[in-house]
Amino acid sequence: MRSAKDFFQPLAVGAPDPLREIPFRPSRMIHFFDPSNPKMAAKVPEIAAKVDILLGNLEDAIQADRKQAAREGLVSIGKQADLGETQLWARVNSLDSPWFLDDMLRLVGELGDRLDVIMLPKVQGPWDIYYADQLLAQLEARHGVTRPILLHAILETATGVNQVEAIAHASPRMQGLSLGPADLAASRRMKTTRVGGGHPGYVVRADPNPESPSDARPSVQQDLWHYTIARMVDACAAAGILPFYGPFGDIADLVACEDQFRNAFLLGCVGAWSLHPNQIAIARRVFSPPPEEVAWAKRVIEAMGDGTGAVMIDGKMQDDATVKQCRVMVSLAELIASRDPEMRAAYGMS
Repeated sequence: MRSAKDFFQPLAVGAPDPLREIPFRPSRMIHFFDPSNPKMAAKVPEIAAKVDILLGNLEDAIQADRKQAAREGLVSIGKQADLGETQLWARVNSLDSPWFLDDMLRLVGELGDRLDVIMLPKVQGPWDIYYADQLLAQLEARHGVTRPILLHAILETATGVNQVEAIAHASPRMQGLSLGPADLAASRRMKTTRVGGGHPGYVVRADPNPESPSDARPSVQQDLWHYTIARMVDACAAAGILPFYGPFGDIADLVACEDQFRNAFLLGCVGAWSLHPNQIAIARRVFSPPPEEVAWAKRVIEAMGDGTGAVMIDGKMQDDATVKQCRVMVSLAELIASRDPEMRAAYGMS
């Protein structure tokens, strides 16, 4: 077993010291784009101004004969595009693919400190993180990278979900976790072909009316992903890293997309993936605390003083537990206001 005293030592001579705390920056949406598509690449500066995280996708949705073009396109964008304060991420190919090693060598060698996070798909367990962690340290040392490039793991296999706590704690380099519902559904042999969201067949139905058994029985559609998201959020909170909802594949169904994003937000996720520009505004709105709730939270914090005891506000009891909840809301609002002028005005923050 590795000594705890060694956990925050670099894994390669000359690599930067690991972070002791993951920086929490506004992360309401991870916007995916295909770096091999010239039209998408041309829109990167415009999109970057609207999103918190911009991710160049090298894995799924990139055909095998376009992998190298996507990699080189991301290198070019990372070097030339002015992204402002927007984070630059890359989703590399899976560790068992023939492209993973070239992705890592090329991206770290060419982009270095310009690259904030590498997203690893299909992570099975902490052993995958150990390998990527060591490789990154070696590449950082070779290329003189001055700050650690962080790792983000996608939960998209049953084994990965079973190992989620160990994955979250595997390295100081771990930035967060995302739910990957499509691959996870296949891994679990779930009977759905949807990418995220609910399913009309997954319902709870009311009992029949004994006085009129033939009456229609109300039913409520349930969330296929509730258990997994909640477990992922707990693992991230325990490890001090950030949980994200993944993709919502029905681009045209903006109502259901907003519902799924809001469910994830309420459960503790800090953001979600946006696969199309029309999902950016949804993520921006949903993962920003509502102004009226922030105003209420400020009122509770002010009334609670040192945060101990209990007070009654509008007939509702507030105590030390609720003031902690309110501080979560206000802290997030302040963070978002530091980047988003429109939300800063909505929150009444100067």
